[in-house]
Amino acid sequence: MQSRLRANRGRIELDLAESADRQYFSAAFLAQYQAVSYMMQRYLEGEVIDLGCGTIPFKGIANERISAYHTLDLQPRSKDTTYVGDIQDMYMIQSPSYDSAICFEVLEHVPHPQQAVREIYRILRPGGVAIISVPHLSRLHDEPHDYYRFTRYGVLHLLETSGFVVLEILEKGGLVSFLAHQVSTLLLSAAWSVPGFRQVAWLLNKWFITRPCSWIDRATNRSGVFALGYVVAAQKPLADMQVRGEEEA
Repeated sequence: MQSRLRANRGRIELDLAESADRQYFSAAFLAQYQAVSYMMQRYLEGEVIDLGCGTIPFKGIANERISAYHTLDLQPRSKDTTYVGDIQDMYMIQSPSYDSAICFEVLEHVPHPQQAVREIYRILRPGGVAIISVPHLSRLHDEPHDYYRFTRYGVLHLLETSGFVVLEILEKGGLVSFLAHQVSTLLLSAAWSVPGFRQVAWLLNKWFITRPCSWIDRATNRSGVFALGYVVAAQKPLADMQVRGEEEA
């Protein structure tokens, strides 16, 4: 039973990779989509790299200020993956190469997140912006490579000690979204391979679990103590160009 549910969960991810409806998989997905959509629309421009891109579900959010969209993953799940490699050592990418970078729900899966953040800093051009999301509440997943959870203070420290200037940080979701995500995952994974019931389960989940639980979280999680996670926009200072020029001289 567990192997069937796990297989169906993977099938859902592939089936919804390019669907605008993917955000309604669960209240947690919807919270993530809303936060990263806002950040991407506000901050991304120029040449962008999606780090730990998976099935590249957020490419469709890209705005008209983006001139190129490249991707990297350790084990590519899309034919459109540009680079295959480890975010902790992106030796195949020269520095600096990109105006913007996104890295969503990746840092908890690498043994050395500080090293990964420094690599992101390295490949960005001075003035470039990284948008990074991390979990605070999350069950174990992608085991055994599931190492960390982050508070808002932890992710800010991680970025600032790597040289970034934090522009904005958003909380995403809360305890209700976390619990509802488990229910949505179980329901849809059980129904996905059953002809006819799959569509019924999707609609029931969207309208009676995802949307209501998302609303409840926004209405009740005022303190942010139970934040599902955080999305941060951070900039590589323009002064880095001057510092590098002085070092080379």
